[in-house]
Amino acid sequence: MPTVLAVIPARGGSKGVPGKNLATVGGVPLVARAVQACREAALVTDVVVSTDDPAIADAARTAGAEVVLRPAAIAGDTATSEAAVLHAMDAHEAMTGRGADVVLLVQCTSPFITTEDVNGVAAAVVEDGADTAVTVAPFHGFIWRDAADQIGAAAAAADEAAEGGRSRTTVAAATGGYGVNHDKAHRPRRQDRPQDLLETGAAYAMRVPGFREAKHRFFGHTALVRTDPAKVLEVDEPDDLARARALAPLLDPATETATEAPAHPTRDDVDAVVLDFDGTQTDDTVLVDSEGREAVTVHRGDGLGIAALRDNGLPVLILSTETNPVVAARARKLKVPVLHGIDRKDLALKQWCEEQGIAPERVLYVGNDVNDLGCFALVGWPTAVANAHDIVKDAARSVTATPGGRGAIREIASWILGPSLSRRELSQ
Repeated sequence: MPTVLAVIPARGGSKGVPGKNLATVGGVPLVARAVQACREAALVTDVVVSTDDPAIADAARTAGAEVVLRPAAIAGDTATSEAAVLHAMDAHEAMTGRGADVVLLVQCTSPFITTEDVNGVAAAVVEDGADTAVTVAPFHGFIWRDAADQIGAAAAAADEAAEGGRSRTTVAAATGGYGVNHDKAHRPRRQDRPQDLLETGAAYAMRVPGFREAKHRFFGHTALVRTDPAKVLEVDEPDDLARARALAPLLDPATETATEAPAHPTRDDVDAVVLDFDGTQTDDTVLVDSEGREAVTVHRGDGLGIAALRDNGLPVLILSTETNPVVAARARKLKVPVLHGIDRKDLALKQWCEEQGIAPERVLYVGNDVNDLGCFALVGWPTAVANAHDIVKDAARSVTATPGGRGAIREIASWILGPSLSRRELSQ
């Protein structure tokens, strides 16, 4: 039987979604989901995760993969996946004394990759004789391109090639949009059009000798391995991660099991706590008097928990879209900073983390409604209160047993601080 090595690149740095490869979907880190799909594929003999991050390495080993530590030279934003795979192949051969016949590139940013996808690309090379293979999904959309973009790209290329940096071309007036995979003057029915296929980005297979020579993933005869288009999703931005978490209950049977026994973080897991206000520190009820003044109720136990977190050296931030003065008043009472009247909470949170020098994957964020999903996608410990919207609870890594405004923050503080919280003599 040929040796089939699955390599999963998973570096620690990610600008779009900090800590992306450790972000959870269905309660399972993305890197662990990819490892599981590879380990269960019948044709895969070895699974290696290539990373520069100790936390990712630990998660990969826990999931059952070998780990190859990637050097800094191929761990930056401009590093290619091919470079990581070539390095992992050499390192694995040095560790085991066995070279691979076929190598797979499996992306953990595709959260719904299946064992069938992995086995499919491996079989296309091992059993069917292809040189390379890629997962694709049926695509029926009409693709358009703006002529101005096309002309501008040509002009930019000419500028770069021109002596002294002066353009040798003149950009013509834009002619509007044109069809890429269709004639815009003729709109054939779907059943009368050739079937377009979209590269999913999930799994690739290559014969090792050809890959070493070509140094890219497509050479020779490339087999197209069709997969379920409903499961095609790549996590590149926070919204992608939020969608994956929302879809997990529908697409991933393991989600139900994972959410039945959610993980709870300890002090070793968290460097900061960020709290939504309405619905988490309140019960989401607002009292309005005849003058239009608003009032809310809060829980004294939450105040105790926040004080305990603060006194144990954990930065605490209140982050709210509301401009109501009660938010600022409560923050002053608790002696914690507040950012309120914020339209894009995820951008504000990301900036705050950068200013504080705190890694987002070490942040616990507590929310209750869909406007918290952007922040959920940024942090390592997205946490929902018991009465949160179902979509938010599905996206959470932890869920409290206590509703918002009824002591949920106090409960979270007890997860993090453990017995030390129960011994405190604090009052609010």
